[in-house]
Amino acid sequence: MATTILFVDDHPVVREGYRRLIERQQGLVVVAEAENAAMAYSHYKAHKPELVILDLSLPGPSGIEAIRHIRQWDGSARIVVFSMRTGAMIARQAFAAGASGYVSKASPPRELLAAVATVLRGERAMSADIARAIAQDEVAGGRTALDDLSPREFEILSLTVGGMTAQAVAEALCLSLKTVHNNLSVIRATLGARTDAHLVWIAIGAGLVSPSEELSLKEP
Repeated sequence: MATTILFVDDHPVVREGYRRLIERQQGLVVVAEAENAAMAYSHYKAHKPELVILDLSLPGPSGIEAIRHIRQWDGSARIVVFSMRTGAMIARQAFAAGASGYVSKASPPRELLAAVATVLRGERAMSADIARAIAQDEVAGGRTALDDLSPREFEILSLTVGGMTAQAVAEALCLSLKTVHNNLSVIRATLGARTDAHLVWIAIGAGLVSPSEELSLKEP
């Protein structure tokens, strides 16, 4: 029987192209596609695929949140991240949330297929550039306080520094406003941030977000 796959990406063209690539491999079939974290979780429960391939950059809650939810529902879920984001910190967060593999979209297609095969064997997989980034970061002692955040705290931070209000974060993650505020307090304490503006600058310094002309904050 074919190995069933759920593919999660918010770009239809990307989904179509990689569906064709995957299904050209003997024994692999994409049984469902999703464009956001909520759909990913819903489709996983409905189809119970043997593997999930997902991007981290999704509308609303990110792929980190999708990984966390899927793994909460099914602790044996096998998930390969397929993303343009190549930083060591985000890769470590994905693995902490429960991912089994991480492949950058800059990699040749064969690396994604190799990662799929590796994860289906029950092993952890990384594309060469991700493995190199993590190794270089560890050699340089690059671990930061952001690595001490839980996947849920990391998701709340990501949405907050992306410009969402606490109320919008609560609605996106199906949390109470009080829970979001409590998490933000823990995040500030963990990172040593005095204000939300300071949080943004810490996130920029860690490569979590990029500074832009629209960012009208001054460093505290």
